[in-house]
Amino acid sequence: MSMHPTEIKVHTKSRTLEISFESGESFNLPAEYLRVYSPSAEVQGHGPGQGVLQVGKEDVNIENVVPVGNYGVQIYFDDNHNTGIYAWDTLYDLGKNYEQHWQDYLERLAAAGHKRRSPDEII
Repeated sequence: MSMHPTEIKVHTKSRTLEISFESGESFNLPAEYLRVYSPSAEVQGHGPGQGVLQVGKEDVNIENVVPVGNYGVQIYFDDNHNTGIYAWDTLYDLGKNYEQHWQDYLERLAAAGHKRRSPDEII
């Protein structure tokens, strides 16, 4: 079953994308989270196991969100990344499974020897 959003709002001050779905569920997705899980080939690679771990994205923000047909949006980030289309199902999955995806990202960072900067270190 495909989920469709009923509302999308960008909150630049809190660096989040608020998205509500017809199921009644709403999610506030951090820009960093959306950036590191970008569906672009630059991030995901061109095949299984070819993804590129994104580091240093703690202070990224969303500049614009542009609809793409009836199936998704293209997100423009302030680090000049704007490739990849976030299908509705992708955004729903990122919201519904936020905790699991975020923990996986943190574990991959640690395994690669990287650590996220604390909020105090972000300018």
